[in-house]
Amino acid sequence: MTRTVQQLFDLTGRTALVTGGSRGLGLQMAQALGEAGAKVMLSARKADELEHAVQQLQAAGIDARWCAANCADPADVTRLADEALARLGPLDILVNNAGASWAAPAEDLPLDAWDKVMNLNVRGYFLLAQQVGKKSMIPRRKGAIVNVASIAALGGNPAGLNMLAYNTSKAAVLNFSRTLATEWGHHGIRVNAICPGFFPTKLTHGAIENMGADKMAAGTPLGRLGGDEDLKGAVLLLASDAGQHITGQGLVVDGGVSAVVGG
Repeated sequence: MTRTVQQLFDLTGRTALVTGGSRGLGLQMAQALGEAGAKVMLSARKADELEHAVQQLQAAGIDARWCAANCADPADVTRLADEALARLGPLDILVNNAGASWAAPAEDLPLDAWDKVMNLNVRGYFLLAQQVGKKSMIPRRKGAIVNVASIAALGGNPAGLNMLAYNTSKAAVLNFSRTLATEWGHHGIRVNAICPGFFPTKLTHGAIENMGADKMAAGTPLGRLGGDEDLKGAVLLLASDAGQHITGQGLVVDGGVSAVVGG
């Protein structure tokens, strides 16, 4: 007998690790997974922000815990994977969300800034997926990895933004997700990306301030920026059995911006 829609989206008994989970999009996605029944571990660099976020989730009845780690540091990534497995048990879901950006004209972009963005946004995703894959998902022949890319992966900068390193890194995340999906599909592991548009977060504050929130909102077919609920459905679809036949895809959640010709 086929399962109901509610059963397909149910994550009861599943475990999830969400990086960059102390605020913004990461916390929103962690909340969605927890509300669907998953046990959740949040990771970010700052312990105080993680503790506050976990308290928020626990107050909502979600089984949550945290581990501070720098996903640009290979040793920290290994430690994070090991601690998540020790405290949660086998991992069913990995959400790679930790990220950095740097705004500067291409001709003035410092090499250390380029490396900072690439090391966290691309290398960090690879390292953690590799650790979780080898230590949990491949042996169990199942798992769902959701990598957070961006609509910045789909083209160049809007006028007034100088985000070469960020855009390049997010394009890499999108193709990393497609390629890993083709390699690990036979292990029963699905790998997808979410490509958010502009959401008001600490990471996007400078860009939104530079271009103007009202102007940016007016440029979307839906007439608004992303909100506190707008990634919940996307991550739940890709992490749950409701998306069991979806892999190697980039799901765009941008209010229609990428659908506008010449936008």
